[in-house]
Amino acid sequence: MSKPKQTKMGRVMALLQRPEGASLAAICKATGWQAHSARAALSTLRKKGNAIERRWPETDGPTTYHLVADRERQA
Repeated sequence: MSKPKQTKMGRVMALLQRPEGASLAAICKATGWQAHSARAALSTLRKKGNAIERRWPETDGPTTYHLVADRERQA
């Protein structure tokens, strides 16, 4: 059997599930999208019921986005 094709939204979800999350630039690089398209994808994921948290860095660095696990959402 062949490996299932990974979609761009699947790549975005995988990036958001990492412990360090994903910056907008990382999402753009992984998908080839422009920034406005990457933000629209995050909005679409939220509309589909996923909780996405935006975290600001304590020091210099990009804002990162994280997919919040179900157990964290219920707490």
